[in-house]
Amino acid sequence: MLKTACQEQLLPGDTLQEKWEFAQSAGFDGIELRAKGDLHFAGRLPELRTALADGVVMPTVCVDMLHFFGAFDADLRRDAIDQMKSQLTVIGELGGLGAQTPASYGMFSRRLPPFEPPRGEEEDRTVLLDGLTELGEHARAEGVTLFLEPLNRYEDHMVNRLEQAVDLIREVGLDSVRIGIDSYHMNIEEADPAAAILAAAPYIGHAQVSDSNRFQPGAGHLDWPAWIGALHAIGYEGHLAAECRLTGDPVAAVRSIPGFLRRSGA
Repeated sequence: MLKTACQEQLLPGDTLQEKWEFAQSAGFDGIELRAKGDLHFAGRLPELRTALADGVVMPTVCVDMLHFFGAFDADLRRDAIDQMKSQLTVIGELGGLGAQTPASYGMFSRRLPPFEPPRGEEEDRTVLLDGLTELGEHARAEGVTLFLEPLNRYEDHMVNRLEQAVDLIREVGLDSVRIGIDSYHMNIEEADPAAAILAAAPYIGHAQVSDSNRFQPGAGHLDWPAWIGALHAIGYEGHLAAECRLTGDPVAAVRSIPGFLRRSGA
C-alpha cells in the first residue's frame, strides 16, 4: 500500500499538530510542508521541531517561491539556490526525505506570446545543470534528495516531460537528484503517463497528486488505476502527496483523497 500525504495549506487547523490530527483521521500518512522564500522555512524551525517532537510526520517540502534556480536573472538564480539549500538543510534536520522544486514557474512559455525566450536552449541547459549540480551536492551532504518537478508547457519552457528531467539528472550524475512527478502536469505533457513512469523508473523519487483539472484526485478524468499501477510496477515506496485545489466543501474534499487513492490502487 502506498503512503499518502497532504500539503499543509489544504488541511484544517491552526497548528501543524491540529492539521496532523485531522490528517490522521482522514487517512493520510504525512504532511507535505510548503517553503516560501526569504529563509521563511528556516525561520519556522522552532515550530517544526516542536511538531516533530509531537509526532507530526513531515517527509517532504515543496517550494513556494516567486523565482527558481532556472531564472533568467543571475541574482534571482543565486537567491533561489540559496533558498533551496536552506530548505534542504531544514528538511534534513527534521529527518525528512527531501525538497521538491521546478526549474521555473510562470517565467516563460514557448506556447504563449512572444514565443521565443530571451535565453537559448544551450544556455538554459547550462543554467539547469549548474543549479542541479550545486543543489544536488548540498542535498547529498545533508542526507536528503532534491526532487526536480517537470511542469506543463504553459508554466515552464525548459523541463516539461519526465524524459527531459531524466536527461538532466543523468548528466548531473548524483543520486541525490531525482524526479518529483506530478500527475496534473503529466496529464498535459505525457502521451502515456503510465509508460512515462515506467521509462523513468530509476529516477523517480517523489510523487505529487491532483486530478486532470488540478482539483483533488477523483474530481477529474485522470486514469488513476493506470498511474498508480505504474508506481507499484516500479516499486515506488514514497508518498503520494496531494498538491491540488479543492472543489466542493474543502474539508470533505481533503478527507476524500486517501480513500479515493486507495480505491484506485494505492
